[in-house]
Amino acid sequence: MKNSGRAAPIRLSDRFDGPKGVDGIAIDRPSTWQKYHSGDCKGCWGGCCTLPVEVSAFDLMRLGVATEDEAASSQKKLAKRLIKEGVLQRYHPTTGLFVLEQRGRDCIYLGKDRLCTVYEKRPEVCRQFPKIGPRPGFCPKQRK
Repeated sequence: MKNSGRAAPIRLSDRFDGPKGVDGIAIDRPSTWQKYHSGDCKGCWGGCCTLPVEVSAFDLMRLGVATEDEAASSQKKLAKRLIKEGVLQRYHPTTGLFVLEQRGRDCIYLGKDRLCTVYEKRPEVCRQFPKIGPRPGFCPKQRK
């Protein structure tokens, strides 16, 4: 996969059909999200970590679940292995993007304390959120 230098967009899945949460915010309805302000992540429940996370092969290498050789040889084969290992849900060959597995609605890397367990190695899309995503500049923030 070519690395264009841009983060992959977070795409909503029709799996998100739940009711509105605290403050009337619904993960599946970005129109209900609040404008992001610096410091909003402190004390948040990690709503952005319940969105499907699309990652690149580079992200998988940064996470330490793929090697450069694997990514360069066959992304389809890499995806098959990581799906079997429970790291990925699926692979989109047309876009070259992978979707991280979720536990329930949470990213597999979201800890019980609602903090990222791979923060220093997190995917680019996570690093860029909420600058990018379903509604740039807004987030599904809710307090724990």
